[in-house]
Amino acid sequence: MASSPFGPTPPVDAAVYVISVAAQLTGLHPQTLRTYERMGLITPGRTGGGGRRYSLRDIELLREISELTASGIGIEGVRRILDLEHRAAALAARNQELVAELEATREALRQATQARRGEAPANRLPVLADPPVGQAIVVWRRGH
Repeated sequence: MASSPFGPTPPVDAAVYVISVAAQLTGLHPQTLRTYERMGLITPGRTGGGGRRYSLRDIELLREISELTASGIGIEGVRRILDLEHRAAALAARNQELVAELEATREALRQATQARRGEAPANRLPVLADPPVGQAIVVWRRGH
């Protein structure tokens, strides 16, 4: 947890700000925050009594919505932009996972090839024969 002159800064997802503070931090009216919630653009946390609590991530999202609407983009356009940003982030994360998996597969193949040539101790992969020219080796992984 980071610290500021006012004490520790809460985690970015910690729902700690009441609606009046969130409105002040974003420059939006509290009724606008309620409207955005009804429209599904934002989902603040709730207290046991039902009061809204906003996180730093919510504040950032509200600021982004405010900037987009101030630049002339309608609410449905904002909704679409936010959806596309979410999808792009999910695709980037999946891409990172696939790159890591590919690197792990390449390393396992390298180790298996070295073991076959007697260059390193064998691991649990089967011994691979050299493929005929023009053909490829496909390495299958169980569990996916």
